[in-house]
Amino acid sequence: MLTAHRENRDLNAFISLNEERATAAAAALDEQSGTGILHGLPIAVKDAIAAAGLPATAGTEALSGYLPEKDADVVESLIAAGAFVLGKLNMHELSYGITSNNGAFGPVRNPYDLERIPGGSSGGAGAAVAAGLVPAALGTDTGGSVRIPAALCGVVGFRPTTGRYSQKGIVPVSHTRDTAGPLCRSVSDAAMIDAAITGEPDQLESVSPGEIRLGLPNHHFLDNLAPETAEVFEARIDDLRTAGCELIDVDVSGIEPPTEACGFPIAMYETKGDLESFLAGIGNGAPTLDQLVEGIKSPDVKGIMGGMLAPEFEHMAGVYEDAMENRRPRLQGIFASCFADNGLDALIFPTTPLPACRIGEDETTLLNGEQVPTFPAFIHNTDADSTAGIPGISIPGGLARGGLPVGLEIDGPEGGDRRLLAIARMIEDVFPPAPRPPNRKTT
Repeated sequence: MLTAHRENRDLNAFISLNEERATAAAAALDEQSGTGILHGLPIAVKDAIAAAGLPATAGTEALSGYLPEKDADVVESLIAAGAFVLGKLNMHELSYGITSNNGAFGPVRNPYDLERIPGGSSGGAGAAVAAGLVPAALGTDTGGSVRIPAALCGVVGFRPTTGRYSQKGIVPVSHTRDTAGPLCRSVSDAAMIDAAITGEPDQLESVSPGEIRLGLPNHHFLDNLAPETAEVFEARIDDLRTAGCELIDVDVSGIEPPTEACGFPIAMYETKGDLESFLAGIGNGAPTLDQLVEGIKSPDVKGIMGGMLAPEFEHMAGVYEDAMENRRPRLQGIFASCFADNGLDALIFPTTPLPACRIGEDETTLLNGEQVPTFPAFIHNTDADSTAGIPGISIPGGLARGGLPVGLEIDGPEGGDRRLLAIARMIEDVFPPAPRPPNRKTT
């Protein structure tokens, strides 16, 4: 793994990696007759997640001196199951973006095309797993930050039901929307990570294609897809039909107004208070929120987060209250009704409407001949479900024309995480194997 890391530094996937520490941890596990389900597994974690003795910068220079004494709860669970932390992964600064074009630590690069983004904010995790630098990584997902890099880098990314994993020890964005989540090479690996974190049995139920009823949204999720994304999606839907899955068109009209009215207001309003509490809890020498924002190096992040310091920010309180009391419950109800009324096991749709854009296209990118805002374009299909808090998993659908990965997302009802993982494993078996990145030196 360390050799692969050295030979793939051009990806800029890691912010920190202590080779001596990693070697010692691996040697210690070799000498143990451990029974944990992850015994001897090297993992890497997004640099917003605490790993004792390693910096946790959240991708920003103001936190470069933050050296957690304790592991985040999710990391502690993985270590208890026999894993060890290889290093900390590069990311979009403070998790506030989807390109991982980090102004402080440099851009993460997509293993399939070094001029392309890996997605974000957990971009280092997607790149590292895709390139074979680690078999598994932990990211965080507020509006798509695990599933988007999984899709754009051709790996598996799982967002559990919100609240399934502890958030203790993770630099926050929004306590209502945040969750950690694994990025892996297969659904079975993601299920194993999930079992290690939750303490549930590792086994997944066996499901066959003929038992599964999948919903194809007739609105929103299939709107304005790039032609190459649509081609891959349609080919995989044909594969599922041929295998015997039942696919039906379902109505999700009405999903956009509550998503637009509550997604960003919840995240933005909670960020200020959550970050202030986090900074107050990490001890002497921590920056203030003002100092943190002042030190942001990525222009897109500074533009968004600078607004938190303006006096008029507090006027968002009423919008936030309405979002939490009215808009979000309405959105959750739309999803719950969609599953129940149609007898669905899951929804399926492209994770992102388009493949990876070029590094530097932080503000706008080209979609169907039109320059569109980059951030909304890439979170278009992942924002609603993460605001609602339901589980979702992105799996590789294949390569688009031009050789870039396309991810397909499968969403399930709230709390149905293990069932969703079982369905995703079945779908993964139906799909053709995903080609690995070209010209990557792995172990």
